[in-house]
Amino acid sequence: MTNVFFPEEQISTDDLYFVCYMIERIARKLKQPNKYVANSMGHNELAKKLSLADTLHSENPQAVEADWIEEYHLQSGDYDITNVNPELCPKIPTATQMGKVYKRLILNTLQINEDYADAILRVYNNPICEVIDNYNCSAYYEPSPYIAKSYYAGAFV
Repeated sequence: MTNVFFPEEQISTDDLYFVCYMIERIARKLKQPNKYVANSMGHNELAKKLSLADTLHSENPQAVEADWIEEYHLQSGDYDITNVNPELCPKIPTATQMGKVYKRLILNTLQINEDYADAILRVYNNPICEVIDNYNCSAYYEPSPYIAKSYYAGAFV
């Protein structure tokens, strides 16, 4: 994907990871599903954030989080991803860990002529994310190829 501000530069996979990480942070803070954050931003804004990620990653993540919440008028909800059964999930994965899970899923399912912004929207809007984000099951820590295969199958089998 080409940087929207500097067309001679390419967006890196680290930039993709940063945006996935921030989506996860914001969704958790607001108690919203990841797709709410991604959809509220939309393709063009995701492309801009991907293009600025190499700079934004050196900022305080709480400040970036607050800026994005204000910029996109994101509202609190009641989707608490951290409300888990402690017997099934003694340790909730961190936002950084889940950012990596989603980055790998996006890269493993990237379609021809699809940019990262399109892929973010496609993946986060897929029903498989409800399973990945259910920490009472094991989907989020399965190997990346298995998660991608499950994505294409439409379910974890």
